[in-house]
Formats: sequence, C-alpha cells, structure tokens
Amino acid sequence: EELTPPEYEVRVYDQSSGKRLVAAVEIVSPSNKDRPDHRDAFVSKCHAMLQQNVCVIIVDPVTQRGANLYAQLAERLGAAPPAIAETSIYAVSCRWLTSLETRQLQTWEHELQVGAPLPTLPLWLNEQQFVPLELELTYEETCKGLRIA
Repeated sequence: EELTPPEYEVRVYDQSSGKRLVAAVEIVSPSNKDRPDHRDAFVSKCHAMLQQNVCVIIVDPVTQRGANLYAQLAERLGAAPPAIAETSIYAVSCRWLTSLETRQLQTWEHELQVGAPLPTLPLWLNEQQFVPLELELTYEETCKGLRIA
C-alpha cells in the first residue's frame, strides 16, 4: 500500500484569459521515478503542458532513485542534454519562447544538494511576466505550517 500520493503539483491559471493554465509546479515523488511507465507518464504530462505554452517547473528531491525525469523530457523535446542530466536531485523551470522565426526552449537549471538552500526559479505567467518562485521560503513556511520545523 502506498502511503504518499503519486502526484504533487500546483497549477497557476490566468483568470483574465478564460482561466487558461499558464504554469505548473511539478514535485517529483518516489513513485514518479520507480518504474519506466511511471517515468514516461510524468514526462508525457510535462511535455503536453509545454506544448500548450505552459511554464513547467520540476522539483525533484527524490534521493533514493537515480532517474532524471528532466533529462528524459529534454530528450523528448529534441533539446540538447541538460547540464544537470547526471544529477538525481534538481529543480528546473522550462518554457517555450516563440518568435516569428523560431521556437526556443528556455530553461533555468539548478542541481540540488541535501541540506543546502533551495533555489528561486522564474514562474512565467506569459512571455514577458514572471514571479520568482522562492522554493526555500516556501519549504520553510510549509514546515512551520506542518509544525515540522
């Protein structure tokens, strides 16, 4: 019996444009990495959101399994292997930047270290606007709220 849910995510919608999904924060769970079909389902979900011009942030704190789901996503997107491809714990923000001639995958990659502060990543609301997603502050506030600080 699994004690933790297989998905942790936060979705951000733009109320002014008919509640369109503009960003998603995907927190990798152990079950996302435990089997090839689970890894593929996670990568497929992120790929589908990116194809719809949704900013996707992936936070992978799972130390007991070595798969890098972001590297698999980059491969599926036809992007170059990420600098953090050999890292098992990481955080990354991804979005497509589209101009008249090109479509470019923009990424902000961070290798995580156990015990080190978490990074701040851009959570893009549209092509020009982002809010800084302060992962360390969010983690600290969550711990306080759960009384595990």
